[in-house]
Amino acid sequence: MTSVGADTNDKASVTIRCQDNTSVGVIFCDRFSSDADSVHYAVELRSPGLTARLSEAVAWVWDSDLTAFLEELAADYRGWDGKRSWQTNDRDLTVSAVFRSGGHVGLTWTLRPWPQAAGSWSASATTWMEAGEQMTALAADIRHFLAVEHQ
Repeated sequence: MTSVGADTNDKASVTIRCQDNTSVGVIFCDRFSSDADSVHYAVELRSPGLTARLSEAVAWVWDSDLTAFLEELAADYRGWDGKRSWQTNDRDLTVSAVFRSGGHVGLTWTLRPWPQAAGSWSASATTWMEAGEQMTALAADIRHFLAVEHQ
C-alpha cells in the first residue's frame, strides 16, 4: 500500500508499506534541486531494527526511470517468472521485483550510497503489495513525486 502526503516538513513524499508487515516501509521524500534534466530526492528504508537513508538519489529525464519500471510491473499483474530489476544511473538505489502466487509483488529496495567508495554500505527492505491496483497506484504516486515541474 502506498500513500502520498506530506512529511513533517510539509514537503511532498510517497510512503510504501509492506502489506504483510506494516512496520516495513520505504519513503521517497525531500525533493531538491529540480531542473529541466533531473530531480534529486532522498529515499529512506524502515524496518524493525533498521533505519537507512540515501540522501541524494537522482532521477534523470533522459534515463529509464523508476516510474516506467513500476508501470511495467503493474501491467504484468498476472505474473512473471524470475526477478526483474531496475537501478538509478549511479547504482545507489536498486529495486528488484518478484511475483508470488496469489497475485502479489515483492519489491526489494536496496540503498547503496557511494557504491565504489571504501567503507561503503548497503541496506535492503522488501515490501509486498497487490500486483494490480496497488502497483498501479504506486507507479502513479512515484510519477507524481518525480515530476520535474513538481515542487
